[in-house]
Amino acid sequence: MLDANRSGTAPLSPPAATPTPPAATPSLLVAAPEPALTPAGPGAAAVPVLPRAGWAGRCTRLLLSPYARLSLLLALLAGGAAGVLVCEPQRLLTHGWPPQLGGAAAALVFAAAYGLCTVVFVPRPLLNLAAGAMFGSQVGLATALAGTVLGAGVAFGLGRALGQDALRPLLRGRWLKAADGQLSRHGFRSMLALRLFPGVPFWAANYCAAVSRMGPLSFLLATALGSIPNTAAYAVAGARASAPTSPAFLIAMACVAVPALAGTVVAWRKRHRLRAG
Repeated sequence: MLDANRSGTAPLSPPAATPTPPAATPSLLVAAPEPALTPAGPGAAAVPVLPRAGWAGRCTRLLLSPYARLSLLLALLAGGAAGVLVCEPQRLLTHGWPPQLGGAAAALVFAAAYGLCTVVFVPRPLLNLAAGAMFGSQVGLATALAGTVLGAGVAFGLGRALGQDALRPLLRGRWLKAADGQLSRHGFRSMLALRLFPGVPFWAANYCAAVSRMGPLSFLLATALGSIPNTAAYAVAGARASAPTSPAFLIAMACVAVPALAGTVVAWRKRHRLRAG
């Protein structure tokens, strides 16, 4: 002890023990949250608010399911087709346009009616002939093209929004997969070929393109460009329908028949490539 004081160093003392906090006892039970209390009125006792059941969410998911949307699309198309059968648009070829409509208003109304009729499977040749018969070759062509693009856009939008999710899993056949692959990878040129060769129904091409992964801009542009020759031929034929032996009428009919024959030949020669996908 004397030696340690002489050297100026203090003796080492053991460190003081630090108190350890008491171990927390784990709780074995977790209290469930109590329901919120809302007053039922002045002077009344509070009423507990129970959590809302999930039936509303389940109903919403059911209504937005792919097959529910496909059912809605089929119902809309069936209702439109029934309306067409009742209204009989083919009477335009015999009775003409209502006399209270004329000029630009008549052309706009006809284009809108044309587009809606093509959505519900009315054949375009009939509408093109009516356009040429009522408005002449030039105005009839412009009106029919406007109705063509409008109807194609409406059908594409309906098919893409209501039918694509439900129908794409059903594309299992070799021909269906090949057609889907052509429209998805080469959308513009494939749709342009379908419009140029009048062998595929207009509505069928619209809904097939909607189910595929084809872009809407390519679809509408190919529809507008590819429908010009065939629509012009029918519009001229409708405008010259009163003289079926005239050169204009005969040339128009030849312009309809030759592309159809060429399309059949090309499809027959390309059938092996289509099967290969």
